Amino acid sequence: MVGISLLTLVPGELGGSETYVRELLRALDRVGELDYRVLLPPVAPDAAEGLTADVASEYRRAQTIPERVLAMAVAAARPGPLRARLRNADVVHYPLTLRIPPARQPSVVSLLDLQHLDMPQLFSRRERAFRRLAWHRSIRSADCVIVISAFVRDRAVELLGLEPGRIRVVHLGIDHERFFPGSAEREPVLLYPARHWPHKNHARLFEAFAQVRSERPDLRLVLTGGGAYGSLPDGVEALGNLDFAQLPALYQRASALVFPSLYEGFGQPVLEAMACGCPVACSDAASLPEVAGEAARLFDPRDPADIASAIFDVLAVPAEWAQRGVRRAAGFSWEGTARAHDAVYRELGG
Repeated sequence: MVGISLLTLVPGELGGSETYVRELLRALDRVGELDYRVLLPPVAPDAAEGLTADVASEYRRAQTIPERVLAMAVAAARPGPLRARLRNADVVHYPLTLRIPPARQPSVVSLLDLQHLDMPQLFSRRERAFRRLAWHRSIRSADCVIVISAFVRDRAVELLGLEPGRIRVVHLGIDHERFFPGSAEREPVLLYPARHWPHKNHARLFEAFAQVRSERPDLRLVLTGGGAYGSLPDGVEALGNLDFAQLPALYQRASALVFPSLYEGFGQPVLEAMACGCPVACSDAASLPEVAGEAARLFDPRDPADIASAIFDVLAVPAEWAQRGVRRAAGFSWEGTARAHDAVYRELGG
């Protein structure tokens, strides 16, 4: 039996980590070949996505950051009752990285990125200290570490000194029932779905868009994701946080996705757009070349002129880039992700 501990899950607060967890559990429910038992916190009693669940009443209810830190500290100080809930597991998986409770059985943790080490300026001193203490200890003490890209594997080897033999690369998947080419006519819109964080590189995108719009004044740049922008350049529209169900229609109608991020552990929107037949111009930083392959026009995200050139290139032959993208995205599925996790569970649990 595989125990899956999600005690640090707080619905709506963990972004891509929560998406990974929920899609993985749904896929294990569809195609998984083992027995699973998901250990849940009181704030997320319905998060097992169809798998057998066990709500840990011993774990403190926690939603705010101070409450979460306190809950983790209490669980670390008194792990016995929580360990007892996992006593029948042959292997324990911690998809949210932190080994709570620390199991005595063989264990695997998931690591989505090491941005706090690669871009420490984006994190508070307190957050960096917490990750050094809790994350690093958890990662180093696990028998196996699942990473979502070869880029993250290489950073874990270099920055944390992990042995490559303990790491397994398992790419994330795509829900092809949700993301697929539509029949609507493409609109003169460039799309960038990303929260307004520094590493998402909006400022250089705005510079590049000004260059593009000088020749294509009909084009608009549409942004999704939260964050305050202040005044926006001409032709730029911020839609804010959208319901996940609204994204496919945007991909299906946009002329191109432009993704100038400086750092991604994986880069899910690139594949989502490709699956919808949307041409992609994409940063050549971090994991993005690995994910996009030759199906996106890559550019230097620090050079607005190169970003603009990439946009012109994909707009010049959109059908070619769309076909490349659909073929590329077809190689990624959550079912494949789940089967790869099963292989790791078997490896550890015998």
